[in-house]
Amino acid sequence: MARMTIRDIARLAGVSVTTVSRALNNAPEINSQTRERVLQVCREQGYRSNLLARSLVSSRTRVLGVILPELSGPFHASIVLHLERYAQEQDYQIMLCCGRVGGSETAALFDFLVSHRVDGILLVSASSAAPDLLRRHARGTPSVLLGDVSPTATLQRINAVSTDNYVGGAMAAGYLSRLGHRRVLYLGPRRDSVTHVLRHQGFLTIARERGMEVETVFNPGAVSSAPNGYRLARQGFAPPLPQTAVFAPSDAMALGVLQAADELGLDIPGRISLLGYDDIEYASLPKIRLSTLAQPTGALAESAVRLLLELIDSGGPGEVTHKLIAPRLVERSTCCSPQQRTAV
Repeated sequence: MARMTIRDIARLAGVSVTTVSRALNNAPEINSQTRERVLQVCREQGYRSNLLARSLVSSRTRVLGVILPELSGPFHASIVLHLERYAQEQDYQIMLCCGRVGGSETAALFDFLVSHRVDGILLVSASSAAPDLLRRHARGTPSVLLGDVSPTATLQRINAVSTDNYVGGAMAAGYLSRLGHRRVLYLGPRRDSVTHVLRHQGFLTIARERGMEVETVFNPGAVSSAPNGYRLARQGFAPPLPQTAVFAPSDAMALGVLQAADELGLDIPGRISLLGYDDIEYASLPKIRLSTLAQPTGALAESAVRLLLELIDSGGPGEVTHKLIAPRLVERSTCCSPQQRTAV
């Protein structure tokens, strides 16, 4: 069966090719009755306009490229859902690619997106190498980093949206201090993640002010996953375990901590309190009830897309924007005062 063309649609609808084009582009020059008649013929005939051809005329594809490290984790899955929802509300679609910053495939993903004429690129990454990657590979294409930019970086011409992770770390330490915890196990920050570095710095700053002792066990892995949290907890929970609280800088890792504690017979929060970070969907389940710092994934996604569309519409670099969104403490059942702790 031959593919339906715009001329075929014009003939069936009894209008000109120009009128069909205007109807498909929602142009104001035609009335609503004519537009609906054309669109109805398109629906009946299964006609789809050639987006590439339209983009050559309008210089817009209305497609945003998104690169993120992975989709298996609940935090990134939530971000993608919100990105897609908000982009569609603005009459855009997203082209999703997965690639970890530092991997050989990531540069090729930028080339792929640029060659497909996306209107802008959104990079979701906590890596310290992410700003440089955007500068080198997204040149000429509006781009936004959904992640942190290191305050020590020498070049700051990167538009970015992030949770205020330094403040989040400070909030975590302040909360545990208010409960009365003085010895804390900080389990799982990654040295290659700007996000984790900022959370760690914020936590340690308040901990020092409050006279808290903090033992940090770093995560040598590339991801903050439940299996990595489990392995680090088995290491950190070695006797005599003087700490009364654990801070895991991601909820995924906190789930691994819960598993390790259960296997070792350590009651949470009776023996040791556990505080996470992210407020993923699983955190509120009845048998988990994880106390955590919530990252507002909806607000992060909306702010990142809005900023990217502003850059696209402006047609130039404009002012550099670093937007920080405050996290929120969510108190559930995994933290309590150390005075309530029970014997091992």
